[in-house]
Amino acid sequence: MATSRERGALTHPDVHKLSDVNRDILKILSRPGKGWWMLFGLAAAGVGLFLVSWGNQIVNGIGESGLNSPVGWGVYITTFVFWVGIAHSGTLISAILFLFRAPWRQSVYRAAEAMTVFAVMTAGLFPLIHVGRVWHAYWLFPYPNSRFLWPNFRSPLIWDVFAVTTYFTVSAVFFYLGTVPDVAAARDQATGLRKKLYQVISLGWQGTDRQWHHFGKAYIFLAALATPLVLSVHSVVSWDFAMSIVPGWHATIFAPYFVAGAIFSGVAMVITLAVPIRKVWGLEAYLTTKHFDALAKLCLLTSLIVLYAYLSEFFMAWYSGEEIERTAFWNRLFGDYWWATWTMLTCNGLVPVMLWFKRVRHSIPALFVISFFINIGMWFERYVIVVTSLHHEYEPFAWGIYRPSLTEMGIMVGSFAWFGFWFLLFTRLLPPVAIAELKEVLPPPLRKQSKEAH
Repeated sequence: MATSRERGALTHPDVHKLSDVNRDILKILSRPGKGWWMLFGLAAAGVGLFLVSWGNQIVNGIGESGLNSPVGWGVYITTFVFWVGIAHSGTLISAILFLFRAPWRQSVYRAAEAMTVFAVMTAGLFPLIHVGRVWHAYWLFPYPNSRFLWPNFRSPLIWDVFAVTTYFTVSAVFFYLGTVPDVAAARDQATGLRKKLYQVISLGWQGTDRQWHHFGKAYIFLAALATPLVLSVHSVVSWDFAMSIVPGWHATIFAPYFVAGAIFSGVAMVITLAVPIRKVWGLEAYLTTKHFDALAKLCLLTSLIVLYAYLSEFFMAWYSGEEIERTAFWNRLFGDYWWATWTMLTCNGLVPVMLWFKRVRHSIPALFVISFFINIGMWFERYVIVVTSLHHEYEPFAWGIYRPSLTEMGIMVGSFAWFGFWFLLFTRLLPPVAIAELKEVLPPPLRKQSKEAH
């Protein structure tokens, strides 16, 4: 009977010895092709759109957005919650699955970790953007001041600062630590300025037994430290909503509901990024259908949890007998924003049903399309939560309609380009697939051939 390591092992005929892993992964860091430059140019243009839109808001004021009374939160907070959610799958795949010794994570966890860092970097921009007067953003930081004017520890924005900074710090350290052995491998083959850079960031790694011992201890410690953050950080973000008395928000289900949704959207984004990486750099030997099948099953599981949360929300609104709560959820389905709600339900509830079928899970193009729709649906989920509850609260005289402005949409679209910009730079500077851990799951016959070759 095959062991768990052998079940997760590489079986591609082109991988014959350990040196093949170095060859195939490190060639990604060589001169990029036209495809990479096209994507990078598109991302750079999107970053330009982001900066122009934000600059327009800074110069002309927050009135350039569509935010109004009663909808004081809109696309900005929607996108903030979306990016914080995207970040969670990196920690799940790299830390939690590492602790559970899941053998298939080795091929995807590096890209997932990088995605986590860049997603948190993107999310961290939106509280600054939402403040409007960005030069006063330092009021958000919890430092002591003599007049006790700020910070307001009862403000959800302060909670978000704690959550995002903590998550970013731990995720960045965890990501950097895991790259050290692979950067050393890249250092041994690099030349010129790149070699000097790798010499600095590889921290003198030589691969001795003593270094591997300390590396393993530090890695498992940070994995254990990062694991609670998967639950705590997005729970804190959910409390931005649940601690209020706004209809549709004041619910105890929000913390587990947001965590499941975060993992759901994050795994979908991993698939969305892994498919082009696999195709562009010819990594079919390392990102196999076995890995995508495991990601798809994780996506299916979390989609069922999210769908259950949707149904629970609607059931409890009906069962509670509270007219205002019932009206809020009826308004979600058939009110002014019905199109957003049905987009959410379709993309997050119906589309993932196809993942029950093995043929779909083993079809790379089908998984890419499904993951793309899930990302759309999860953005609309946050939009529905934020906007539909605020625009239709308790008092009819305070009801209003929110329409995002071109400035908001430019910033939102630009945030995806910002994320893509950093991710593309990452693929040029650091190995996007873990070299050292891939070698651990080579099947025994291939290891034997490698030793004989030496």
